[in-house]
Amino acid sequence: MRADVTASLVVFLVAVPLCVGVAVASGVPAELGLVTGIVGGLLTGLLPGSSLQVSGPAAGLTVLVYEAVQEYGLGALGVLVLSAGVLQLVMGALRLGRWFRAISVAVVQGMLTGIGLVLIAGQLYALVDAKAPGNGPANLGGLPNLAVDTIGSDPALVALAVGVSTLAVLVLWPKWRRAARVLPAPLVAVALATVAVAVLDLPVARVEVSGLLEVVQPPGGADVARLVEAGAVAGVLGTVLAFALIASAESLFSAAAVDRLHDGPKTDYDKELLAQGAGNTVCGLLGALPMTAVIVRSAANVQAGARTKASRVLHGVWLLVFAAVFPVALGVVPIAALAAVLVHAGWKLLPVRTWRPLWREHRGEAVVLAATAVAIVATNMFEGVLLGLLLAVAKSAWETSQVHLEVTGLEGSGPIRVRAVGHATFLRLPKLLDQLEALPRDREIELDLSGLRHLDHACAAALGNWEEQRRGPDGTDGTARRTTPSVAP
Repeated sequence: MRADVTASLVVFLVAVPLCVGVAVASGVPAELGLVTGIVGGLLTGLLPGSSLQVSGPAAGLTVLVYEAVQEYGLGALGVLVLSAGVLQLVMGALRLGRWFRAISVAVVQGMLTGIGLVLIAGQLYALVDAKAPGNGPANLGGLPNLAVDTIGSDPALVALAVGVSTLAVLVLWPKWRRAARVLPAPLVAVALATVAVAVLDLPVARVEVSGLLEVVQPPGGADVARLVEAGAVAGVLGTVLAFALIASAESLFSAAAVDRLHDGPKTDYDKELLAQGAGNTVCGLLGALPMTAVIVRSAANVQAGARTKASRVLHGVWLLVFAAVFPVALGVVPIAALAAVLVHAGWKLLPVRTWRPLWREHRGEAVVLAATAVAIVATNMFEGVLLGLLLAVAKSAWETSQVHLEVTGLEGSGPIRVRAVGHATFLRLPKLLDQLEALPRDREIELDLSGLRHLDHACAAALGNWEEQRRGPDGTDGTARRTTPSVAP
């Protein structure tokens, strides 16, 4: 129990700046990030699934939440999160949790890369106390103007100095390992920035505080009506589906990573999906942010020596005490410092170290990763992930669709024997037909399909047409076609 209490305090210290930073970046009151962290500890932490991973608001959903709040309003956020939680509960009840392990790793890495790029682009504006233009392309396109405006503004330069100093602490503090084991880098960086701003009385924007009870607003009938208005239903369904799928995928991939960090009981993926669904359902009822399992807090929990789920439950207790007793403490935190924390978090989502070896060894996977990331930046989260999944399926189909022809008898005067081997699908059909068309027209051809492990309908039809053309209109041109019952067109 002593180890769990110590670990819970470490996770609490990591969670506070992240909960607040994610909320501010999502365009919602800072306290809502703490509410989601509290639910992640007190409710999801008690439920079965993964014993040591910690749930709360995550940077991975920041962009999607911000766009949803801007489009539908803060009141409608609860309806969206509630619907996503119910969908997760349904998926967990149908035992679909284990199937998330079948998602291409390249798509997941591409999703995280796209999220990281959009997150960094948006938080660069907050780093200088400026307002971001909107979506990913607009934020990226506005960076040159942002640089010009920052150079000509003293308050912006002061905020930038605070943000850059915070980034420096985030990078350098972990190198002092003895101190980093006691105090996590995000907490130290934000605390130092807050003290410096207060002591020097710097003119930078600070977090706006409303109070815990004031920000908890359960969704009402008017919020539901706003979402079902004509023309908004399709967008709402896409947002709910994106919330549910991305939150589920991030949570279950985090669980797989956490399982590799400890020797205790491993994750039951279906139960973990149910736990995440229950947490998001309650978060929706409270009008809070969506939750996922977060690898940063989970790894801190394991590394701090946690033994049971008591550590993550206690971290929720400490968050509740902090939000109830010390809410005013949030009002002195500079937004530029929180933006620096999220820029650092976004940078860690980018495959900086793994990209080069991935390109050398698995170029197709690298293409899927890059295409998914670019699509997310250019469009949105849901469409980008969908494109990535389609590319991954197409890549797998192309790689598994290998067929070649073994040709014998070309030198003699008898029949030419052609044996097809492998998987004959429409993807390889042009090459297959080119090889058959190149055979001599004045010789008898015997086509043997017994070496095919798969023959799809397109190839079966094309080979039949080729055979008819070889025989000619009177059927006397002598092309023989042999198949086996094991080949299913």
